[in-house]
Amino acid sequence: MGVSVTGAAPAQAASPTPFDRVVPAPASITPGGSAYKITRGTHIRVDDSRETRRIGEYLASVLRPSTGYRLPVTAHGSGGIRLHLAKGSFGAEGYRLDSGRGGVTITAAAPAGLFHGVQTLRQLLPAAVEKDSVQPGPWQVAGGTVQDTPRYGWRGAMLDVSRHFFTVDQIKRYIDQLALYKINKLHLHLSDDQGWRIAIDSWPRLAAYGGSTQVGGGPGGHYTKADYKEIVRYASSRYLEVVPEIDMPGHTNAALASYAELNCDGVAPPLYTGTEVGFSSLCVGKDITYDFVDDVIRELAALTPGKYLHIGGDEAHSTSHEDYVKFMDRVQPLVAKYGKTVVGWHQLTGATPAKGALAQYWGLDDTSAEEKAQVAKAAQNGTGVVLSPADRIYLDMKYTADTPLGLDWAGLVEVKRSYDWDPGNYLPGAPASAIRGVEAPMWTETLTKSADIEYMAFPRLAGVAELGWSPAATHDWDAYKVRLAAQGERWEALGINFYRSPQVPW
Repeated sequence: MGVSVTGAAPAQAASPTPFDRVVPAPASITPGGSAYKITRGTHIRVDDSRETRRIGEYLASVLRPSTGYRLPVTAHGSGGIRLHLAKGSFGAEGYRLDSGRGGVTITAAAPAGLFHGVQTLRQLLPAAVEKDSVQPGPWQVAGGTVQDTPRYGWRGAMLDVSRHFFTVDQIKRYIDQLALYKINKLHLHLSDDQGWRIAIDSWPRLAAYGGSTQVGGGPGGHYTKADYKEIVRYASSRYLEVVPEIDMPGHTNAALASYAELNCDGVAPPLYTGTEVGFSSLCVGKDITYDFVDDVIRELAALTPGKYLHIGGDEAHSTSHEDYVKFMDRVQPLVAKYGKTVVGWHQLTGATPAKGALAQYWGLDDTSAEEKAQVAKAAQNGTGVVLSPADRIYLDMKYTADTPLGLDWAGLVEVKRSYDWDPGNYLPGAPASAIRGVEAPMWTETLTKSADIEYMAFPRLAGVAELGWSPAATHDWDAYKVRLAAQGERWEALGINFYRSPQVPW
C-alpha cells in the first residue's frame, strides 16, 4: 500500500499497490487486467528443483505469519503463485512477474532472478504483509507485467565490524534488509586498527588478542570460522555474495599489537580504541610480513566461496609511496594464487592494479582532478570501478548537523543528495563500461547496535539500491521520493528504525 491513512474506508484499504510504487524501479512495467487475491486456498507452486523450492519456502515464511494461511509449497496443481525457471533474456538476476485473476507467475533464468522477483511481489502486497502476526488483509496483487533486469552487476553494502563488533545475528538481520532491495554484495570490513574480527588458525592471537577491543574500549569480539561460514551461508540464501576485506598495509594496528614481529622495530604497539586513522603500517621490508599475508589470504579464501577478496589499501599514510607500490606488487599475486580477484580502495590505482582487479572509489565531488584522473586512467586500462563516493553514499555520514549518530568529515548527506547522481557519468574520463556498480559503506565508529545501523541506512540504502538496479531513464527524484515514502509503512511493519527525512512525503 501507499502511505497509511488511519481510519481509511475498507475499499480504499483494499486497492492493490500500483506497480509504480516498487523500489528499485523496475526496468519495464505494464499494468493492466484483474488483480490476483491471495486466499486461504492459495498454493505456492515451484519447479521440482531444490533452489526453486527453497525460494518458495522463503516466500511462504514471509506470507504465512501475516495472512494466517497455510500456503503449501508444491510442485503440482495450477493457479496460485508460481515460481518458474526458464530460458529467456533475463540474465543472471532478471525476472518477469505476471499477475492476473488466475495467479501470479515469476519467471527467471536463474534462482537469483526468482528471489529478486519475490522481493518485488512483497512490495506489491500491503505493508502489513511484513508483520509477524495475523492481519486482516485482503492480500491483492495488481494485474499486469513487470520485466526487470539490473543496470549493474555490483550492488553492494559494506559493514565495518572492526570499529564496533556486530554479532552473527545482527549481520543476518542486515542481510535480510539488504535483500529487500536486491542488493547482491555484502562487503565485510574484517580488520582495522581497533579490532581483528576473523579467526586465523596460523596466527591465533589476531582474533584472540587483536579482536579483544573496539572503539571506546568495549569487549570487541571475533567470528570463529564456523561463524563466518554461517554468515556466508545465510547471505547466499538471500543471493548476496560475501566480499571479505583485510585492510593493509595501513589500518593494521590490531595485527601489529598481536604480533611484535610484524613491526619494523620488533615492538608491538598497544591495542587501540580511538578513531584516528593513518598511523599504522605493516613492515613492507620484512619477509615475515608476506608469510603473514599469505596465511591470512589462504585461510580467508578457503572460507569464501565468492569470487572476490578485498585488500583495503586506503589511508596508508605511514607507508611511503615506494613501499606501498612494492607491497601491492607482492600481495596482489597472493590473492590470485588462492583463486580470488583483488578488490582494493581506489588508492590501489596509485600502484599497478592486477589484471581484472576492481578499484572501489570513495572520493568526494571535490576530490582533486588529479586523484580522479588516476582512477579514470586505471579504468581506461581495464580496472573495473565500484563507486562509493563518500559525500553521496557513505551511510555513516550525518543527514543533518542534528543527526545524533555518524560523522560529517565528507559533509552532511540528506536523502536527496545520496540519490541524485548518476553512476554512469560520475567519474570524469572513466569509460561507462568500466563502472561495475555501486556500494554503500557503513563505518561504525559511532554505531553500536542494529537500530543505529538501520537509522543510518534507511532511507538512503533504498536509493543506492535503485542507482545500482534501475535503468538511468527511470531516475527522477520527484517520482522517487513518492515511491520511497510508501516504503515507510513497510519498514514500520518490519521493525526497521529509520530517519524520517523532511525531504520525503511520508
